[in-house]
Amino acid sequence: MTSAARTTGSGTAVLEAEPEAASAARTEEDIRPPCTLIIFGASGDLTRRLLAPAIAHLARDGAISPDFAIIGSARSPMTDEEFRAYLLEGAREFTPPLHGRPGELPRMIQYVAGDFGDPALYKRLKAAVDAIERKRANKHENRIFYLATPPEVAPTIVELLGKEKLARPENGWTRIVMEKPFGWDLASGRELNEEVRKVFKEGQIYRIDHYLGKETVQNIFVLRFANGIFEPLWNHRYIDHVQISVAESVGVGHRAGYYDKAGVVRDMFQNHLLQLLCLTAMEPPVAFEADAVRAEKVKVLQSIHPIPENAIDDWAVRGQYGPGVVGGKKVPGYREEPKVDPNSNTPTYAAVRFAIDNWRWAGVPFYVRSGKRMAERVSEIAIEFKRVPHPLFGEAAGNLNPNVLRLRIQPDEGVSLKFEAKIPGTLMQVQSVYMDFQYSKLGAAIPGGYERLLLDVTHGDQTLFIRGDE
Repeated sequence: MTSAARTTGSGTAVLEAEPEAASAARTEEDIRPPCTLIIFGASGDLTRRLLAPAIAHLARDGAISPDFAIIGSARSPMTDEEFRAYLLEGAREFTPPLHGRPGELPRMIQYVAGDFGDPALYKRLKAAVDAIERKRANKHENRIFYLATPPEVAPTIVELLGKEKLARPENGWTRIVMEKPFGWDLASGRELNEEVRKVFKEGQIYRIDHYLGKETVQNIFVLRFANGIFEPLWNHRYIDHVQISVAESVGVGHRAGYYDKAGVVRDMFQNHLLQLLCLTAMEPPVAFEADAVRAEKVKVLQSIHPIPENAIDDWAVRGQYGPGVVGGKKVPGYREEPKVDPNSNTPTYAAVRFAIDNWRWAGVPFYVRSGKRMAERVSEIAIEFKRVPHPLFGEAAGNLNPNVLRLRIQPDEGVSLKFEAKIPGTLMQVQSVYMDFQYSKLGAAIPGGYERLLLDVTHGDQTLFIRGDE
């Protein structure tokens, strides 16, 4: 590595390392690997609302190869042209054009209809994939299988992919992306892992949680480990408690059929919320790499104090939303929602107090909550620090509030710090003030979580994905 000198404003010479020549030698295929994305459940809502906009933005920005191809598969009959129109409709509806540049779609898009349990479907898929790969200059057999499907059909899809030898190309790589929930409970989650690992190795499996692709969530790493002022305070000596909240103002909507079986705990806690807890509580990894980061997250999960079955009410509360008014409009209660059992006891709100039994967090409660039809839509992590030990300024100054570091995940992504300051005037009076950072003020478009994560899959980076033992 060579170095070059520059001069700072104070006249001090600083040596800066120049990048290695090897870095410049990265090929176009390393940066934008040609690959085929095969989407199971391609006619579903997730594909239209989330995958289509993400792919369109990546294509528009030149982040994926011109040889990137999409093959959609579902039971619904559809032509290639109809599938392209379906994706384009989703891309335009759910992500408005940025800077006057509309989203684009890859030129190679196909659709193969069929039942996921029918072996003949996989023969047709193999023929379609092979035909696309033969057209590539180097005949790259890079494949991403995306399961936008319920977890109960995943074992069947994986087994038939293996039988048709779609998971082991000779000239490239294969990766599989799996959506939550990863099983229905611990036993089914372990069983699903075992079934998938019969065909795919752990290094090929990408269990996706789109929260980990959000800018503010990724910023937790930088906030903690790139700033000398925060990490020394990030422990039980200075932090009183942590609150992690994901509140939604909407009801169950079109997801009622799924939600009435799952409830808020399976839908939100076992994935999004526990991931946020892990990132907040984990120790510094030895490197910002997949194995190192995920190893530290596993240590946090292993340190969570088990909640006694006979004392659940001391640690958690559950609830269900009733009829009311949101945004000036009357809304039905959960049991009045279409496709919901009128006698359902499915919780739509839950709050849990977690304790982490390790040196850093001993005695610090983590309050984790989520619910639908809440007063406002907000996702955030609030770290409340301990109060000062002695009221130095007397009663005239007023009550001193604790400092709070707030990481806003959505909406208005950013970070704010609440601290105490003197009110201008002749008296010693104190009030809370804020230092506030908002991503919107940077003037740059904020990519969606799926954009970052899909790009990571093409590059083989599992850092922001969930490992099997999590």
